[in-house]
Amino acid sequence: MKDFILPQFPPDDERDLGTPARSGRPVSLTVDGLDVTVPEGTSVMRAAALAGIMVPKLCASDNMEAFGSCRLCVVEIEGRKGTPASCTTPVAEGMVVHTQTGRIQRLRRGVMELYISDHPLDCLTCSANGDCELQDTAGQVGLRDVRYTPGQNHFDQSGTGARSQAEARLRMPVDQANPLYTPKDESNPYFTFDPSKCIVCSRCVRACDEVQGTFALTIEGRGFDSKVSAGTAGDDFLTSDCVSCGACVQACPTATLQEKSVIELGTPQRAVITTCAYCGVGCSFKAELNGDQLVRMVPYKHGKANHGHSCVKGRFAYGYANHRDRILKPMIRDRITDPWREVDWDEALRFAADRMKALQDRHGRRSIGVITSSRCTNEETYLVQKLARAVFRNNNTDTCARVCHSPTGYGLGKTFGTSAGTQDFDSVDRSDVIVIIGANPTDAHPVFASRMKRRVRQGAKVIVVDPRRIGMVRSPHVEAAFHLPLRPGTNVAVVSAMAHVIVTEGLVNEDFIRERCDWDEFQHYVDFIRQDRHSPEVTEALTGVPAAELREAARLYATGGNGAIYYGLGVTEHSQGSTTVMGIANLAMLTGNVGREGVGVNPLRGQNNVQGSCDMGSFPHELPGYRHVKLPDVRRIYERAWGVAIDPEPGLRIPNMLDAAVDGTFKGLYCQGEDILQSDPDTQHVAAGLAAMECVIVHDLFLNETANYAHVFLPGSTFLEKEGTFTNAERRINRVRRVMAPLNGYEDWQVTQLLANAMGADWHYTHASQIMDEIAATTPSFAGVSFEMLEEKGSVQWPCNTDAPDGTPTMHVDHFVSGKGHFIVTEYVPTDERSGPRFPLLLTTGRILSQYNVGAQTRRTANILWHPEDLLEIHPHDAELRGVAEGDWVRLASRSGETTLKATLTDRVAPGVVYTTFHHPDTQANVVTTEYSDWATNCPEYKVTAVQVSRSNGPSEWQEDYREHARQSRRILPAAE
Repeated sequence: MKDFILPQFPPDDERDLGTPARSGRPVSLTVDGLDVTVPEGTSVMRAAALAGIMVPKLCASDNMEAFGSCRLCVVEIEGRKGTPASCTTPVAEGMVVHTQTGRIQRLRRGVMELYISDHPLDCLTCSANGDCELQDTAGQVGLRDVRYTPGQNHFDQSGTGARSQAEARLRMPVDQANPLYTPKDESNPYFTFDPSKCIVCSRCVRACDEVQGTFALTIEGRGFDSKVSAGTAGDDFLTSDCVSCGACVQACPTATLQEKSVIELGTPQRAVITTCAYCGVGCSFKAELNGDQLVRMVPYKHGKANHGHSCVKGRFAYGYANHRDRILKPMIRDRITDPWREVDWDEALRFAADRMKALQDRHGRRSIGVITSSRCTNEETYLVQKLARAVFRNNNTDTCARVCHSPTGYGLGKTFGTSAGTQDFDSVDRSDVIVIIGANPTDAHPVFASRMKRRVRQGAKVIVVDPRRIGMVRSPHVEAAFHLPLRPGTNVAVVSAMAHVIVTEGLVNEDFIRERCDWDEFQHYVDFIRQDRHSPEVTEALTGVPAAELREAARLYATGGNGAIYYGLGVTEHSQGSTTVMGIANLAMLTGNVGREGVGVNPLRGQNNVQGSCDMGSFPHELPGYRHVKLPDVRRIYERAWGVAIDPEPGLRIPNMLDAAVDGTFKGLYCQGEDILQSDPDTQHVAAGLAAMECVIVHDLFLNETANYAHVFLPGSTFLEKEGTFTNAERRINRVRRVMAPLNGYEDWQVTQLLANAMGADWHYTHASQIMDEIAATTPSFAGVSFEMLEEKGSVQWPCNTDAPDGTPTMHVDHFVSGKGHFIVTEYVPTDERSGPRFPLLLTTGRILSQYNVGAQTRRTANILWHPEDLLEIHPHDAELRGVAEGDWVRLASRSGETTLKATLTDRVAPGVVYTTFHHPDTQANVVTTEYSDWATNCPEYKVTAVQVSRSNGPSEWQEDYREHARQSRRILPAAE
């Protein structure tokens, strides 16, 4: 690529400096007459690059350790013999380096000549033309001719340097006259592998090993027979262990590994930096375009959350933005049994506003509400809750973030004083012991999982607490020190047992507790936790975790050095989710693992803006910044800013809205970016609540499952079409930049403003930055945040204010936000959802790498190839008892409902436990989940459902009826001539 349109913050060096940065005492040397000072351990290549001298290279890259195989980076060093590789040679004090002597230039041209002698000379028609390091390096070393006569090579039969077009079209098999030629591997839906253009630099292999940590690639053979191999002889890139993260494609210096989008659309010519809209890692990407046509997404080297790495979703699964299913025109209908009718924006907004106002006139101002989404920007979610409070004049606002992580807010708020994680992602590089509870990072947060795996390969120990054997328990080059396969629903008992060991064996950090925590509360907690009923030996019968292993795991966490805890929905989505979060915080305070790098308590947020949607006041009882709506001084801030009185009475949560709808008192809903019919528990109850409402407004990209019950559909915009910010799991506020014009005509915040004004408001925002200015003016933790500041700094972690103008990477350094840390008694209360003779198995749910949440986006990309349907994981023992074989249709039934899906037999789940994903509406896995929820926050108990599994002949009658209802609900009248 030649020209980039980059954001206006300081121009981070986009050059590849060849080898990683080092830290150490300063060392001064001279490179081609230029003085340069770098940290000890820095390579000569990097030192030269920092002096502005780019030494030619092909095998080196600054996100991997030096390899020294290409021999193009040779230099001369005064006082030393030979021509060492600059990538593998560390600097020394007083060193004098020459990079451009006549001898060096001849050597480099000779090496490059050898590369080119075994490379197709089809540069003009090559898909990497203009974006090829081999091509650029040949020019850099001054190669103008190849002296070698045609001979044996890897790319054609004739030795002329290019295959004929006919041969290329036919993808000819290996020719006996040239057995070294191997045809392209086009099995992966997103990129091709062309062995004929491979220079065996090993960058793809090392990227897979060092950056991604999958170890899917290797170099097979020796010498002239060397080639990159993706697995065994029968494997290709699709069937191998490759996870399609794109690290190998990004590392490749030729067209050997190339995005199919680039082959089809050409080399992109401009780029815009933005933030991924999938998981809570919040990766930064360069959206690379030709004109306004998106060609590819490349992970941004200076993204502080991902450092230039990516996963299959963020890297490749953006095609949904232009999918044929996307709705681009507003639609309305009088009844949900009617077909949709396309209208213009004015008519749709007038229809919606009139209906909502009429409902309030008839049933009172609290009869309508809103739901925000964690997939939307901070600015959008802020406006939606403002719509409820300042226009609807009630607090009926809720968000899917409560459905997954509200226990985090409650639990960490009670113990630490703030409802967010304590660290940045870089902190894991300093961890000695990593505890993963109820999270599956390799599937749900793969970029951060790669960081975890790298740290484990460096010597850190991992403790996994999960009923399922996730990838971090055992995978190539990673094995957990302990896997505690607890019975679903017993998190509190396991965490309390670990605390019991730490307290009774004298492993507490008393100095930390005396200085940083409430000592009286600690004494009360100790009296509770040292009771024998919390010992691993007593709780083993309850949790299923062997007492000896739990004791050893607790000792490791308490004594193994820096201990960091990372947890996910397997902690929060329980009836005791808040209790478990408080128990985890207790563990961290007991051992002093708070307030420095490498430690802490860190929730792994499932969706891209879960943290932000919580920060923005999307809960019915809290205004932005987690301040209760009952507080007069907080309400006054917004009353002055908005010019209206704020209702001091907390509003309804989503389940309360549905209950009230069934009872006839809740009548209207504006739902932005959230599909509650597929994602919320007890699907049939959700459907009943939606069906009872008189005006449901769905604001989304597609006619989702909730839209089956909608009266108004307002087309949404993708993250590529909007300005704003996302806040990731480490509290990092990242800019979302508009890559292309909204296909529907409006950014989502503009649609909310149009609806508000149609209902009588007088909002006049002209850019998303103005909304952030209002957030900063009213929310203390965001007081220093603005688009201008984010352009300057790239990103920042809240709190960001006068006390922390550069943000706060690590929380609670000197003191807790609450002053003292608070130990909370964590009594284990068994869930009301129990297994028994009728429903003897326990179902837990989760996600898979290739899919995201309800699948609305990823199912409309080639990612569907890896996960075309939800499957039920069942242990072979349980399957044998029920006569179930691999691939059989099974009936999954609970007290709430039933569905059918296919079974897969695996020992990743323990006997008595089954597992499935919820990415496909054909399955509607949540039809079996119950109405039980967390005692403090109403977060649904997705992770514990008593079920029975039996053989089935195919989809159930309920599923057939549901599909027909969905088909009828999505009819759209032909546009009027």
